[in-house]
Parts: sequence; structure tokens; C-alpha cells
Amino acid sequence: MQVRKTRVFTHSLLASALMLGSVTAYASTLTVSSPQDPGSWDPIDTFLVNWSSVATNIFDGLTYRGPDLKLVPGLATAWEELDKGSRIRFTLREGVTFHNGEPFNAQAVKFTFDRLLGEEGARGPQASNYSAISEVNVIDDYTVDFRLAQPDPVLLTKLAGYGAMIVPPQYITEHGDEHFNRNPIGTGPFKLADYTPRESVRLDAYEDHWAGAPKLSQVNYRFISEPATAVAELQAGRVDIVIPPTIPIGMIDTIKNNPSLSIVSVASPTVEALRFNTKSGITADERVRKAIIMAVDRDAIIDSILAGEAQSIASFQGALSFGYDPELKPLPYDPQQAKSLLKEAGIKPGTQLQIDVRGNDSTFGEVAQVIASYLQMVGLNVSIRPYETNVLLNDIIPAGRTGDMFQQKWGGWTFDYDNTAYLMYHTGERWNPYDSDPKLDKMLEEQRSLTDQAKREQLLQFIARYTQDRVLEIPLYNVNALYGVNNRVQNFQAAPDNRLRLNEVYIAE
Repeated sequence: MQVRKTRVFTHSLLASALMLGSVTAYASTLTVSSPQDPGSWDPIDTFLVNWSSVATNIFDGLTYRGPDLKLVPGLATAWEELDKGSRIRFTLREGVTFHNGEPFNAQAVKFTFDRLLGEEGARGPQASNYSAISEVNVIDDYTVDFRLAQPDPVLLTKLAGYGAMIVPPQYITEHGDEHFNRNPIGTGPFKLADYTPRESVRLDAYEDHWAGAPKLSQVNYRFISEPATAVAELQAGRVDIVIPPTIPIGMIDTIKNNPSLSIVSVASPTVEALRFNTKSGITADERVRKAIIMAVDRDAIIDSILAGEAQSIASFQGALSFGYDPELKPLPYDPQQAKSLLKEAGIKPGTQLQIDVRGNDSTFGEVAQVIASYLQMVGLNVSIRPYETNVLLNDIIPAGRTGDMFQQKWGGWTFDYDNTAYLMYHTGERWNPYDSDPKLDKMLEEQRSLTDQAKREQLLQFIARYTQDRVLEIPLYNVNALYGVNNRVQNFQAAPDNRLRLNEVYIAE
């Protein structure tokens, strides 16, 4: 057996990384406004940032990545790569229990990943993120081996979120998947106490959490989809934190001018794009897609609508993403060239074009209206169709039933272009209902197998250039994460990826 690399971490390092030092529980309640009910609390059912904003407090993964973006131990205290990287051995934390008292152990880890990579996981959106794992083998009660079908340079980060959250075998076996969707059990610092779909979820402190009891006794999440309502509730003191992407740019000054409130702005991985139906309609023509991009002044949108709280992008990733190419420039704003390309493609003035958007995203609603105006100036007649967010994401886009263009907001929470590019461009993926490109598929698969990070970065940068050449979307901007926070909230750390761990937060009386 060959040992390639060993990394061992102690509980004290994790405690420092999570800012966990106190076991004192404070009798206080925090109320958070979240724009969306994810609809299921099962980690393998979701891709939504709003799920993670809540569920990061319910579940733990083998690894953990906090607001500082450093990867540290979670339910695993150490890991080592064996057999030239084809196997990873995890040493598990002892003495941990799920919220129902069920013990955490190696069997729970195996159950979690067998379920994720099996029939149940195949029905959800997370399995493809973990396809490098061929099997999980139990060595003893607190040791597991992950055997890899191929290398995955981002796997340890993926184990810190979403589908990799560890779930309780006995509880799920006894109650079933549907029950678990609404009544999740994890090992996290808070346990679900009450859930009213589309309205709210209440979490109570789990005082037996392995890293110590939370300082808050309770966290209430209210699902408020209307931004103006969320800000009004913040101003009235009925909400303590409003999480991204709720706050409209136009309401930043309203919050700043209130002496009891603050705006916290942090660079995020979140990028916005309008993606194309490349299969049918006028946007099946690459010349039309290029013309649409060149017709839109994206820098003006950032300055006028987003108040500078965003950066322009040339590919569907921000500057913090591994694979970002600072030398790659966006296609220029050139309405005359756009008109020439449309004429060359035989598109007549007044041709109809439909853009599908998330109906509760007021800021992007403004952006879409401006884009429609730009496109009208080059002869396209644009209609904007708003959808309820869950309908757009769960039904319209995956089924390939969008208009010519559709809004895609992507968290890119791993800060690695693989997590975006593979899911957006690989044939058959949920977010790629229209396009199939064997050459692109091959490159996406190849970069996952590279252990040389410099070579992998070069290939990811080439993929970004290739997708720009194929004009698969309008890359719009990388937006900052904006939090509205009541000043009585203490120890708050704004998470770039919206995954707020609230166990060290408390309320100043």
C-alpha cells in the first residue's frame, strides 16, 4: 500500500476555524429572511443556495469550509490518500450523535454515499457531483475508505456541502424518504423543530453538538420572496438578517441610512447569465447569439443598476474561481456589428424573442428590462416571462421548455470552474437541456482526471475560451453577496456562498 499524502487535524484546529470556543447557550432567538423554500430538506434532492443557507446548520459533512474558504475537518478528523490517490481513508470523529440520538459512525457514512450514488440519488441533481466515488468501504466503526473510479481534485471541498451531508441510516430506513424530506435529522448545531412549507422553518439549538452548544437558543427562517417586504421586516425589527440575493440595489441606501442596520457586502462566487436555447428558434444560430451579446452594454448595467456591486465576466465564473482566465475578455458592446450579424443570419426587424426569468428577483427583473431595450435597438422584439423560481428551476429549464433565453444564477460554491462548467455544458446534465458537444464533453471529463493542478487550470481556461467561442450564454456579471443585518446581531460572518453557520452568533440585549 502506497501512501501519497497525509493530513491530520485536531479538534482544536476545527474549533478555531469554526470559531467554536464556548459551550454556553444564550437564551436568544435570531430571525432570518430567506427568499425561497427549497421544497425538500434532503441533501440529495437539492442544488439551491437557499437550502444550504438553512441546512448548513442542520447537517455536517466529513469536511467543513467556512466563510474564510479554508477547508478543515468536520465529521472526519483526518484523511489520507492511499494507493497513488485511488483511495482516500477518513478517520471519523467519535462520540457524535444525530439529533434523534442515533450514533454517527462509519455505517452512517457508507449509507449516506450508497444512497447518494444509488437509485434514490439518481433521481436528484447531486449524484453527478460525486461520480468519482466508486464505493465506500467500512474499515471499522470510525474508519472508512473511499475508492475512486477516477481522480476528482475538488472532491474534498464537495464533501463539505450539499449532497455529501451525512444522514442517519436507521431514521431514514424506518421513516422513508418522503418523511425525511420534511423532517430532516442531522448532526449539526441546530435541529429542525417546525416546518411550514412556503412560510417558515424553526431550528432549535442542539446542545449535544460535538463542537459545543450554539449561543442561540433558536433560529427562525421566514421565506419572504418579495424583496421590499423582506427589507420592511428588517427595518421593523421583525427580521435580524436578510440573506442574498434578496436586497435590491435600490434599497441599499435605505438600509444604510437606518442607524440600527448595516449592509454587509462580500465578494461571492455567484454569477449571472442569460443562457441560450441552442437547439431551436433563432438562438440556434451562433451568429444570432453573438449578435445578442454584442447588443448589450453590460458595463453600463453594472454601473447604473447594480451600483458597482458586481464585476463583468467573460465566462460563467468569477475571479475567485479556479480556472478563471484574467486574459479572457468579454465580447465588446458593438450594436452596429450586432445588426450586421442579425442581417447576415436572415433575422428580420421585429422578430420575437422570449427571456425567462425568476419572478421574485427584482434586481434581475430590472436588468432584463434594460437588456430588452438594448435588443429592441437592434431590431428584436423581446418579451420577458417571469416564473416562480422553483417552477423555473425544477420544471422549465431541466425539461427544455424555456424561451429563447433564460436566466441562470449560479453559486459556484466550490470556487472551482469544474462545478459550473461540467453541470452547465456536459451532455445530459440537468442544466444543459439543449446542447451536446462531444469535444466539450471530452475536455470536461479530462480535466477531472488531471492531478497536475497547473495543467488542469490551463484546460479549464481553454474550456472557458471554447464556450465563449461557441456563444453558449451571455456572461453578465459576478455579483457581490449583500446581507442586511441588524446591529444587535453579534459574531456574524458574511459567507461568500450564503452558507451561514450560526452557532457562534448571538443577539445583544
